[in-house]
Amino acid sequence: MNYIEYAKVLTQALPYIQSLAGKIVVIKYGGNAMTSEELRKSVATDIVLMQCVGLKPVIVHGGGPDISEFLTKIGQESKFIDGLRYTDEKTMEIVKMVLGGKVNKDIVSLIESAGGKAIGLTGLDGSFIKAKKLEGPVDLGFVGEITSIDTNIIDMALSAGYIPVIGSVAIGENSTESYNINADTCASKLSAAIKAEKLILLTNVPGLMVDPKDPASLISTLRLHEVKKLYADKIIHGGMIPKIECCVEAVRMGVKTAHIVDGTLHHSILLELLSNEGIGTMIY
Repeated sequence: MNYIEYAKVLTQALPYIQSLAGKIVVIKYGGNAMTSEELRKSVATDIVLMQCVGLKPVIVHGGGPDISEFLTKIGQESKFIDGLRYTDEKTMEIVKMVLGGKVNKDIVSLIESAGGKAIGLTGLDGSFIKAKKLEGPVDLGFVGEITSIDTNIIDMALSAGYIPVIGSVAIGENSTESYNINADTCASKLSAAIKAEKLILLTNVPGLMVDPKDPASLISTLRLHEVKKLYADKIIHGGMIPKIECCVEAVRMGVKTAHIVDGTLHHSILLELLSNEGIGTMIY
């Protein structure tokens, strides 16, 4: 690419940077976007660049692979029911340690290494995310459903120029229990609570596709009223269901747009936010 083409790329990004300046963008980061050191550095660079041009990124993360790995080391089997980790008391202690410790601080360090300022939190800090036990046909143990979010700690961090990095753990309403929260759900609820402009879910597919085997069938934009028919036509199915549900809930609660983006593609966040075409599925 010559210098003129570089200039064209930069100028194409300008109107998007201007429209998003000062706006909060929540990024759910985890899983496949964490699979290699190169990818992790790419995501951290994107996040720091976003902040440098005036956006306010907020990171929400899970850490399923790290939790499973630690459980294996202590001889405990990981158990999943309908995609959610069964969390007994011992597993909950591991979840708090891994999400609030290793994974959270690794992400903070990556952002700091890229030149940003980050602060690591979980919902236990200041009890800012509260939850109750998730009820359903099957007992999932200490898996929770968010009941309230106090945004003060996030507002203070953003005002001080920090990038909040939030592990998806919450405190019980009675302040005696801790709960494991699905990271996609946590990102959705948080984006609505802090009045984010955008929610971005990093996943391992290009977005919602008519044919999962054909990237050319990607649905680039999706309006809320179109979602019901896509369920009926079985285009939304399997692992895409909870991601679409999180995006739909966020948009219904006031987030302007929600995006499902391939986190295994380098600089996917910037490509989605700051280009004409985007690369994922945008729900609005």
